[in-house]
Amino acid sequence: MSFQQGLSGLNAAAKSLDVIGNNVSNANTVGFKQSRAEFADVYATALNGSGASSAGIGVKVAEIQRLFTQGNITTTENPLDIAINGNGFFRISNDGAITYTRNGQFQLDKAGYIVTSSGENLTGYVADSNGALGTTLTDIQINTADLAPQATTSVEEVMNLDSTSDILDIADFDPDDPSTYTQVVPISVYDSQGNSHTLQSYMIKTADNTWEVRTTADGDNSTFVGSSTLTFSDAGVLTGTSTQTVAFDPASGAAMSITLDFAGTTQFGSDYSLNSQVQDGYASGRLSSFSVSTDGTIIGRYTNGQAKSLGQVVLAKFANPNGLSALGNNQYAETTDSGVPVIGVAGTSGLGQMQSSATEDSNVDLTSELVNMITAQRYYQANAQTIKTQDQVLQTLVNLR
Repeated sequence: MSFQQGLSGLNAAAKSLDVIGNNVSNANTVGFKQSRAEFADVYATALNGSGASSAGIGVKVAEIQRLFTQGNITTTENPLDIAINGNGFFRISNDGAITYTRNGQFQLDKAGYIVTSSGENLTGYVADSNGALGTTLTDIQINTADLAPQATTSVEEVMNLDSTSDILDIADFDPDDPSTYTQVVPISVYDSQGNSHTLQSYMIKTADNTWEVRTTADGDNSTFVGSSTLTFSDAGVLTGTSTQTVAFDPASGAAMSITLDFAGTTQFGSDYSLNSQVQDGYASGRLSSFSVSTDGTIIGRYTNGQAKSLGQVVLAKFANPNGLSALGNNQYAETTDSGVPVIGVAGTSGLGQMQSSATEDSNVDLTSELVNMITAQRYYQANAQTIKTQDQVLQTLVNLR
């Protein structure tokens, strides 16, 4: 009598229950990928090959395969929670030892590095002080230094000047007398130290289709820092020169030279309106928040209204993810079976996209696992019954006289 078949069945059922139990216990583990036990039959090899009447000697566990299917995406309140929607793994480093994970629950350590709950560093590209991304993979560190100010060099203003306005004598122009100019257009600009200054452009209609523009700075009406003439066609469209150079030396920072551009300004028979006003300078700013875009770029937002790239998270993909070695802590290691990692930007080269303030749930289906548990239990009981039956048959043979 052979008990091999029943014993191998018990071992297989126990292993199946181990896998199911591990899946169930990790049903709430972020980024966890469920496994399944795969079995194969076992036959003894005869001297002249396998016989047609061989009954087989049981079952074995052929492989425990991990299923890298997509888990559901759940939103969170942490901007450093990042979910991968599609193919790819986060690349993390522990003192240079590289591992990979689908768990996107990250946080900042005291040095500003983005780390996992167990302390490994998230890797990617780091941006320089101007927001330009590097090309060398390294640990991502969030630079919390204040954003340096930028001096204003250009101003774009688009407006409509009322063609029915009265013609004024430029010789009578006095910034302190509103009756000597048609309209005043103020705008705030910034010097090299981020201090704010106010430019005031006075619009004076001096003839049909002709306007003089006189500009002062910081309320000093005794000196004009810029002067130009705007001319319009009979259709009210700006013709000729549309720019004015403003130059002055503020009390703080370097001397300023600013180009005022009035391109797009019109002269129609309707009330004055300022349609747009844009300048390229800003004061210094402090980092107030940051988020991760779909391509992994970390965008920092500052108190002065500016935004700048701080770094970029990269993803890795493998030709055979099932060949990865599971290390625990939601981490995997590269093996010869997995192939070498292909590093790339999210959303390119077959890699998935990232979603900030979100996590990827475990892909375990609890309903399916509970049904599988019942099946494995019945499988275990049936194999135990074959051993019991073989024992009874053997006992019958022993009792023959």
